[in-house]
Order: sequence, then structure tokens, then C-alpha cells
Amino acid sequence: MQDFIQSQINSLNLSAQNSEILSWLILGFVVGFLAMISNLVARKILLRVIHFAVAKTRTEWDDMLLRRHVFDRLSHLAPAIIFYFSAPAFGVAAAIIKKLSIVYMIVASIRVVDSFLNGLVDIAHTVRVLRDKPVKSYVQLINILVYITGFILVIAIIIDQSPWGLLSGLGAMTAVLLLVFKDSILGLVASVQNSAYDIVRTGDWITMPKYGVDGDVLDVSLNTVKVQNFDKTIVTIPTYTLTQDAIQNWRGMVEAGGRRIKRNIMIDINSIRFCNDELLDRLKKIQILETYIKNKSEEIRNWNKENNIDTSFEGNGRKLTNVGCFRAYVGEYLRRHPKIHKDMTFLIRQLEPNEKGLPIQIYVFTNDINWVNYEGIQSDIFDHLLAILPQFDLKPFQWPTGISLGQAS
Repeated sequence: MQDFIQSQINSLNLSAQNSEILSWLILGFVVGFLAMISNLVARKILLRVIHFAVAKTRTEWDDMLLRRHVFDRLSHLAPAIIFYFSAPAFGVAAAIIKKLSIVYMIVASIRVVDSFLNGLVDIAHTVRVLRDKPVKSYVQLINILVYITGFILVIAIIIDQSPWGLLSGLGAMTAVLLLVFKDSILGLVASVQNSAYDIVRTGDWITMPKYGVDGDVLDVSLNTVKVQNFDKTIVTIPTYTLTQDAIQNWRGMVEAGGRRIKRNIMIDINSIRFCNDELLDRLKKIQILETYIKNKSEEIRNWNKENNIDTSFEGNGRKLTNVGCFRAYVGEYLRRHPKIHKDMTFLIRQLEPNEKGLPIQIYVFTNDINWVNYEGIQSDIFDHLLAILPQFDLKPFQWPTGISLGQAS
């Protein structure tokens, strides 16, 4: 081609200098035109064929690669290839054009790989076994390695040196690289530990008071973990904090299908007493307590009789207490409650008395883990239990107020 162009220019009887300049201009125009044509063919024809083929397939992974512009960026290689193979025609400038073409192809290839890896992340999110894995962290690590490799190759080509020689000199830059990529290295280690020990997954509800975190994990990347708190604020924390600081993950609660209620009712100790006949007759009217009082009274009566207990004095033998009957009532009430999980820990217990009275602890699980519903269920239960306390002649403890002190005086 160069000989043909040169022969046509020679027929114009131009000076040697002008002839050479015109030759280069025409050659550059022709190669540029061919590069433009190759780009148009790649983008307007090949890409449309690929788009059409992808639209016809039933799989989703190719659509995701298409959305990430993998094929679009791949088309940028066509003009560079034209310039690379046309370089010998430019004579003394051939080496420079080849280098520039290779550099451009490396940069374009890096962008293709970057898009392809991002497409893999999207594909991983559609696979059930990978959906809650920190795939993005590993992809970002590969991306860093790809960019570093590309940078070394570009420098090696520009200075006309072997990339292996540059890599051998990279040891001297280790300290600088460790400083620059400190968070990435710590994040990589944390990502491996997170994946191995299954600490956090996307979608988990986690709590980290130190960082003001209390919400759902939106994304786990190489350097950061993004969490949306329940007040809709977004908190971003370094990935390595997952292994360096205390973290509370509520995933177990979600998977178990039960949410714990652990709350105390403080009973005024001064209101605790043995049950007399009048109180027992009143409590028997509570349907869910009738059987308990009947059976327990019979059991105590038989025990006292067998042991020749003088029941005329309250301190002798066994007797029902109002707080014991209340505990029995709480147990029966919660066993019949439709929102209490019957297959998980169910405990109504008495804790050690303290300056606030006698704690009666309710330790059960609801079968509805939704936060709003859970709070409603818990509130309804304690509304009822506090309201029924007077039926047992029991009083809840509370610190005296000005009104109560005024009444006492």
C-alpha cells in the first residue's frame, strides 16, 4: 500500500520533503478510515447481532454481561488491531505506533475484564448458594491485581523493558504498597475470615453500637461494609472491623423463626402472702387457673395430712401463695397464646429479690420475628399481666412519687 501511494505521489512531481509529508498524511488517513470502519462494523453490526442473540436466549447471565457493557468495550479492540498490523507501513514510526496500539489494547482489555468481573458479581447474586457470600470482595481483589498487572505491562512496553525485570524491582516498593493498600489487605483477610466463619452475609441484621450500626447489611465489599439502619440512614464501616470488633448478628433469630421476650415484672414484696379461702375462691373463677388450683390444693392437703401438719397456723406445712398462683397463671396464659413459640425455650421463673422487689421473669419466644409485630405482641402480654396483678392481691413495684408520698402522709 505504501509503495502504491508513493508511486502516485511521485507522479505529481513534488519535492522530496512534501512528497514524504503527503505520503504520511494519506497513509494515516487510509489507516484511520479503516480503523473507523472496523469500529463501526464491530459496534453497529457485530454488537447488534450479539444483542439480538442475547435477547433470544433464556439464560440471564448473558443479559447481565450485556448490561455491564462487556461486549461494547470489547469492540474497542478492533481499531487498535488495525493500527497494530498497519504499523510497518509507517516506516520509522512503526515501532512507536505498535507500542501505542499495544498500550491501547491493554487498557481496553483491562476495561473488558473489569466489566466482565462486575458481571460475574451480578450473576453470583442470582445464584442461591452464592447470594449471601462476599463474592464482591474477591472480585475487587482480582480487579486490583488486573490493574497492577496492566500498569506493569504498560510501563514495560513504554520503556522497552521486560515486565519480569520490573516485577523483580517491585520488592523495593513493598513497604509503600503495604501502606497504600493497607485497608485492602486487611479487608481481604477479613473477607476470607468472614467467608470461612460465616460472620456476616448480605441481608443480615447486625448491631455494632460502637459504630452506630443497627440495621440490615446492604453490601460487603473488599474495603467496606454498607449497612442501612432502621432509621434509613446508611452507615459504612471498614470490612476488617467485622473480625476486630464485637458484632451481634440476628440471623440466628430469623432462621429459628422465634424472637425472644426476656422481661421482668417487679412484685412488691410487701404484697406477697399465703392464699386464704377467699382468695382461692376468687382465683378459681379464672378459667385457665381453675384446674391448677384444684389439683395443687388437693396435693398440698394430702401432703399436710400425711405428715400430720397443724394447718391452723399459717407457718406450718405447705400452702399456696398468691405469687406462686400468679406464676402458674402466667405460664398457662402464655401456653395458650397463639403468638408464643411452643417449641422454643419457655420459662417463667423467680429471680433473686432485690431493692426493687421480687422479679418474675418471662423468658419465652414469639413465633413472629417482625419487629413491629413483635413489639405489639410483647406489649399486649405485659399489658394483660400488669392489669391482672390486683386479682392476686399483688402489687407491682415502683419508686414512690410525690403523689404517692402525699397520699401516705
